[in-house]
This record gives sequence, structure tokens and C-alpha cells, in this order.
Amino acid sequence: MAEEPVKLRPFGSCPVCGRPAVEAVRPFCSAQCRRVDLGLWLTEGYAIQAGGGLGEAPPSPLSDDDR
Repeated sequence: MAEEPVKLRPFGSCPVCGRPAVEAVRPFCSAQCRRVDLGLWLTEGYAIQAGGGLGEAPPSPLSDDDR
């Protein structure tokens, strides 16, 4: 019996441009897309919402009396 070939898991697509990811710069397709992504993080192009999970109301702003 012949052994089955090893199936490689796909790397997915680049989060910046959508092209197939390359192992050397995974999860990106190139060093250029890697730098673009870093630049977006450094210039606050991406943002993570603070607080509030699923089903929770966002925090209400403080009124002038609460400050």
C-alpha cells in the first residue's frame, strides 16, 4: 500500500489585500503588506473597542455633575 501524501494546511488570505498568504511572512502575502499593516496599527488606523462585551450596553458619558 502506498502512503497518502501529506496534506498541507492552507495559510489563508492576506488581511491587507486578500491574496494567498506566504509562509515566510504569514499571515501576509508579502513584506510590503506586513509593513502596511504595521503602519495602520502605529497610526491608529485600527482600533479595538474598550469594554462592553456581547449584549452589554456601551458606557454612558459622564454628565457635568459627575465630573
